[in-house]
Amino acid sequence: MALNIAVNLGRLGRWACEGKPARLQQFMKETEGFIDQLDKNAKSPRFQKTFDTFKANFTQLRSAKIDLVWAEMMFTWANILTHRARLA
Repeated sequence: MALNIAVNLGRLGRWACEGKPARLQQFMKETEGFIDQLDKNAKSPRFQKTFDTFKANFTQLRSAKIDLVWAEMMFTWANILTHRARLA
């Protein structure tokens, strides 16, 4: 599930950079569904810390202005979750 979230974050970042907002809402909603699913599953303590930080940050990004800084944060979290997925 963490990798599904990471892939979607990469897509969201790319579309934000390309100025293609049409698909952002669809994938934000799908990503939120993945987050909810992962939230219900058992996670290792090491990954839980990362996941909690990500959820808080994602909540802030959900209502933030979509610009290049926003896109960079999506790319950053995609990278972090990709590397931490094995800890989940």
